[in-house]
Amino acid sequence: MQKKVLIVDDDPDIIMAIRFGLEQEGIACIEAHDGEEALNKAKKERPDLMVLDVMLPGISGYKIARLLKYDRSYASIPIIMLTGRADEKDRELGEQTGADAYVTKPFDREAFVDLVKERLGVE
Repeated sequence: MQKKVLIVDDDPDIIMAIRFGLEQEGIACIEAHDGEEALNKAKKERPDLMVLDVMLPGISGYKIARLLKYDRSYASIPIIMLTGRADEKDRELGEQTGADAYVTKPFDREAFVDLVKERLGVE
């Protein structure tokens, strides 16, 4: 069964870069551009993993992570936070809100795709 990743970012170039790398690996991608759309798609599509920006219009990535991780129906979805916020306190907040990994921008696309594959358990 094909794995499905929800990519949430308000920058279309970031979404396109991640999507390109993942689709080359046979991973299906869904996208959302703001917090509300991200929550709705996470609940409707039930992705195998989420790539989540912190700074989003509407609901922040931290709040989305917290809402999903504290709901038993969605708590098992791994979340990789991908953000420009590189401070240690931001990383700690990401972990506290339920991020399974925290990656800062700019990022190496190949290494990022490898991280996603690792979290999905695909070769």
